[in-house]
Amino acid sequence: MASGSSWTANQNKLFENALAMYDKDTPDRWHKLARAVGGKTVEEVKLHYENLVQDIKQIESGHVPLPPYQKAEPPKDM
Repeated sequence: MASGSSWTANQNKLFENALAMYDKDTPDRWHKLARAVGGKTVEEVKLHYENLVQDIKQIESGHVPLPPYQKAEPPKDM
């Protein structure tokens, strides 16, 4: 999910948490999201959101394969 500026793991987590808190009907949603993330403008937050939506659409449509996760092995008896 590339946007105009780089995002730290912490900023991404703050962004995700703020998205859960401020739904699409929240007044001044983009300003609140930018404030919650810190160090990002409203425009950067909007672009980051648009990129996230595009990534999700690509994954759900099967255009981006999920990583090959290893199966968890059952615990061994000691």
